[in-house]
Amino acid sequence: MNGQPISGASAGAGRGRRGRGGPGLLALVLGALLLLVTACGGGDTAGGKGGAGDGGKAGDTSASQAVVTVAPKDGAESVATSGALKVAAEEGKLTTVKVADPKGNAVEGKIAADGASWTPERHLAAATKYTVHAVAKDEKGRESAKDTSFTTLVPQNTFIGQYTPESGSTVGVGMPVSIHFTRGITDPDAVENAIKVTSEPAVEIAGHWFGNDRLDFRPENYWAAGTKVTVELNLDGVEGRPGVYGKQSRTVKFTIGRSQVSTVDASTHRMKVVRDGKEIKDIPISAGAPATTTYNGQMVISEKLKVTRMNGDTVGFGGEYDIKDVPHAMRLSTSGTFLHGNYWGSSGIFGTTNTSHGCVGLRDVRGGYDGQTPAAWFFNRSLIGDVVIVKNSKDKTIAPDNGLNGWNMDWSEWTE
Repeated sequence: MNGQPISGASAGAGRGRRGRGGPGLLALVLGALLLLVTACGGGDTAGGKGGAGDGGKAGDTSASQAVVTVAPKDGAESVATSGALKVAAEEGKLTTVKVADPKGNAVEGKIAADGASWTPERHLAAATKYTVHAVAKDEKGRESAKDTSFTTLVPQNTFIGQYTPESGSTVGVGMPVSIHFTRGITDPDAVENAIKVTSEPAVEIAGHWFGNDRLDFRPENYWAAGTKVTVELNLDGVEGRPGVYGKQSRTVKFTIGRSQVSTVDASTHRMKVVRDGKEIKDIPISAGAPATTTYNGQMVISEKLKVTRMNGDTVGFGGEYDIKDVPHAMRLSTSGTFLHGNYWGSSGIFGTTNTSHGCVGLRDVRGGYDGQTPAAWFFNRSLIGDVVIVKNSKDKTIAPDNGLNGWNMDWSEWTE
């Protein structure tokens, strides 16, 4: 009997402990969970749906209705450099489109006014991986994004543009930008659009094609002295002809020096040199003989040679002459017109008689060592790109593509 009360007390105490640590504790835990669910469940509060002070939109977790599409598909390879890249949005408007190569160079483009599409402003480079990040918003302002990447094709056939003048050079006011392509171009618009020529101070500059492999750029009038010219050749990836792609991406810069324009009068046998608007020299010359006259027209010095060989066989005159050491030679045409030193003619011909095979000759000495001769004086004061005008010769005007001589075309013809 003495053991039962003790046992009963123990049992009562045990039941009491179970009551406090069992159902009571469970009720507390369930209550806390209920409060947590209520707090995180997005129910209406004094601040409105989504929590106090968020205005409603921030709590709208439903998916955006805008759908962004990118072509080509993610991971695509051998993608065409033109026409393949397209970004669009349905049930929304594009707000951001970023396309870049691995170096971070962006592909510029424009989002359409209605926000439904984006198109690049130029072609893509060949053999290059591009990443695309595009974002669109639906009518409720909810955003949807898409990120993809693709790689452009590796061309099997390529071309480049061989250009003049050289980057970093200082040239005369008549110097055009002349680009000769190593393959004939059948899509001239695509190629021309990939080349940008600008100047400082700014002036209108236009390109003109001579055949299918040469493109020249110039302003309407001669460049102003001191002009800075920049040529951007973005030819990498341009399909110049079916299956043939450019592989050039280069920037060329050159400077226009002082103005020098020299006028040869074949009838008076004189050449007047005008520097920055002022005549600085009147030089006696000998132009083309009556049977081999000199072209008329505006010509640009395209090459300067301290000494060169001139052989009649190379320009259609057979074996009439072969002079191995012509001094102070400055090329005026592709076909062989030069302004050069002449040591073999008597001093009496200069200023009186036209005796050459179409060139313009100035008095000189063999070896060109005398810097005081007219030929040496003119050579040392001339730049590639200087203008030499020939007038009053009994010949036709030189063809604009015979050398760097596009100045013989009217601006209206040049730009048509």
